Amino acid sequence: MTKIFVYEYLTGGGIDPALAGAGSLADLSALIVEGRVMRDALVADLRELDGVQVTFATSRFETPEPGQRHCMAAPGESMTAFVARAAREHDYAWIIAPECDGLLLRFYDAVGAARWLGCAKEAIRVASSKSATAACLAAHGIAATRALEPGQAGEQAQGRWVVKPDDGAGGLDTFVFDRFADACAEYDARAAAARNPVLQEWVDGEPLSLSLICRDRHAEVVSINRQQIGLSAGGRSSRQPQIVEFDGVLVDQFDRFSDEGRTLSALALRVAMALPGLRGFVGIDVVWHPQRGPVVIEVNPRLTVAYAGLAATRGGKLARALLEAHGVPIERCAATCAGPSRPTLGAQP
Repeated sequence: MTKIFVYEYLTGGGIDPALAGAGSLADLSALIVEGRVMRDALVADLRELDGVQVTFATSRFETPEPGQRHCMAAPGESMTAFVARAAREHDYAWIIAPECDGLLLRFYDAVGAARWLGCAKEAIRVASSKSATAACLAAHGIAATRALEPGQAGEQAQGRWVVKPDDGAGGLDTFVFDRFADACAEYDARAAAARNPVLQEWVDGEPLSLSLICRDRHAEVVSINRQQIGLSAGGRSSRQPQIVEFDGVLVDQFDRFSDEGRTLSALALRVAMALPGLRGFVGIDVVWHPQRGPVVIEVNPRLTVAYAGLAATRGGKLARALLEAHGVPIERCAATCAGPSRPTLGAQP
């Protein structure tokens, strides 16, 4: 029996005022619904597998259904100490956490490489920073939204501009400005307050995301998704920013074997080659620009909300494929053994 511990930061006690750390992480409470959706989908997926015993983290704000295996932090126990303790009681730990403030990296250290189901530490470090990710991809000739310093745009300062946290998650605290000078002022204000901002050009086009299974510098595109992203007015003045709003994701929106699908699959492989250590489930946010084609916005070195929609149509196959990508041995029942050794996960349109 393979014992797996599933910890999702927000539902596992990370926003409990008695346990959570101070700082910008408090803003992540807005993402708790997405966190619960991801956690529940993963737990349900793992339960479909023979030979797997799954336990998930919960908090004092939740009452799990009878019969569910769960655990929670002890009074006064920090999240990293709790995760380290729970991980030692299991064969593997599957952590779902934002990259903010180095959080995902701290959980990696708490769990340890031997039990960690996810990307390698260096891949997490680079992908946790939008500026570092952009620099890495650009060095490999991959179109990405590069990070700028005020004054670097030069004659190109005519479009729209984005100011957001360099290590943010879920589109939180992401503002769009029509004037470069206003974006620079916002950037400077955040930098002065030690809020770790990044300034980037706004990319027009269709917002997409790629759901991948990665292993050994290889990336298999499982699904090409449409992101539902809108802009809301931040104020009456034309100089006030618009606020980016993320309203979910629609999975399996493109045929992976179409011209667009093949282009995106090739892009995913190039990203995996540029960022060694991407393992298991990885998400890439892309905007398909009308002239430039796909431009990478960010790389998510962890489970994303798209997983829930994908798991609903694939049963336990997705979790099994991810475990196989990590080399985790999983028992197979007779019915499963009649199929291929590696499940085919791409949905046909």
